[in-house]
Amino acid sequence: MKNNEDLKLPDHAEFMDQAIERAIEGVLKNDGGPFGCIITKNGQIVGSGNNRVTSTNDPTAHAEIMAIREACQKLKSFQLDDCIIYTSCEPCPMCLGAIYWARPKKVYYGANKSDAAKIGFDDDFIYKELDFDIEKRSIQFEQLGRENALNAFKVWEEKEDKTEY
Repeated sequence: MKNNEDLKLPDHAEFMDQAIERAIEGVLKNDGGPFGCIITKNGQIVGSGNNRVTSTNDPTAHAEIMAIREACQKLKSFQLDDCIIYTSCEPCPMCLGAIYWARPKKVYYGANKSDAAKIGFDDDFIYKELDFDIEKRSIQFEQLGRENALNAFKVWEEKEDKTEY
């Protein structure tokens, strides 16, 4: 029979507080914007991150991306099966995409995208861009070399020892 310690449920508020603390620490260290993230599996932290966009000159260095990268390395997996993500703010479109690719069990978020917009982090234009036809987006996209690019797909389809995802 297991004792009460073994049956202890994860303290979601505590993990969220840690994600928020990561956000605050990142701001105070001038790492980047006020965003933090913690990833857990079975009640243990397996990844954490804070926004480091401006300190690394990397527009993809959002808190969720940093935490996903760390957790995947630690777990030696490209998916976060049975993991829970705690993020200090509702994820932007890029992070939302990364979260779906990582396939965690659940995401908890603190502030929402409207809260972020009020302090200058407004991702609404990206959501709107996704709804536009490709030729109406604000950044010009032009298809080039499709036939040659399809060769990579052919090689993938024919590869027998590939790791599906």
